[in-house]
Amino acid sequence: MNWRSVSFALPQASADAFSDALLEAGAISVNVEDADEGTAAEQPIFGEPGAAAGLWQQCSLNALFAVDADVDAAMTAAAANVAIAPPPYQSTLLADVDWVAQNREQFQPISISPRVWIVPTWHTAPDAGAVNIVLDPGAAFGTGSHPTTRLCLQWLEQTLATEPAATVIDYGCGSGILAIAAMKFGARAAIGVDIDPAAVETARFNAEQNAVAADFRDSQSAFDEVADVVIANILANPLRVLAPLLAAHTRGGGRLALAGILDDQAAEIIAIYRPWFDLAVWRSEEGWSCLAGVRKG
Repeated sequence: MNWRSVSFALPQASADAFSDALLEAGAISVNVEDADEGTAAEQPIFGEPGAAAGLWQQCSLNALFAVDADVDAAMTAAAANVAIAPPPYQSTLLADVDWVAQNREQFQPISISPRVWIVPTWHTAPDAGAVNIVLDPGAAFGTGSHPTTRLCLQWLEQTLATEPAATVIDYGCGSGILAIAAMKFGARAAIGVDIDPAAVETARFNAEQNAVAADFRDSQSAFDEVADVVIANILANPLRVLAPLLAAHTRGGGRLALAGILDDQAAEIIAIYRPWFDLAVWRSEEGWSCLAGVRKG
């Protein structure tokens, strides 16, 4: 079955209501993103403590329709519902794809270091004697294929080799890969936290597949633990906002690693965290930096 993808832009004031109206008018789904993503005007909207609420000033919307849907009628009806003019849009035909099979074909076992592998649940481990992290990413970020995840795994492996009984917090845990790896590297306990409930469920499933007792939580739940090691592989914008929160969860003398940071953003993030941490670039790969350091006090 084919589908029709419809893309358009709207200001913050009407994007949310228009999305609801478009679903009522026959859209199968509507996705809303920051129209300024990747630019200096990008806004942090994360649902985290201290973060801005609501939608972005300028929103990019993408709606999915059945291929034979009357898109003009749906856009007109939705616009009338929220009392705005129908926005101009672009329509693209999407061929039906077995996305699960395609994703599995692209996700192969990944060597993180000489002794660490990420192994999809549908593959056999290339090295049965290695530390094999069995993973099904589901709808969550974190497969080991992105440089930021690889850097975090390498940092964790090195750090926990000298602190094998450490407690670990993975903030923005996604698939759970870092918290699971921490347990396999010898951590005494690991907590993963994410804003996305679907990611939390995926992480719990992956922990079961790896037979580790990592604890995964929604970020809206009460959370007051302080850990020896804290790691956050997110992006620069949320990391700017989360500095006080991550500091509060890191013990004095504890270690912090931050990733999801472009090389040219590293100096700014280091400066933001300076009141609490002595950070430096630990390693860089493909234009992405992993920052690491020690909590002051």
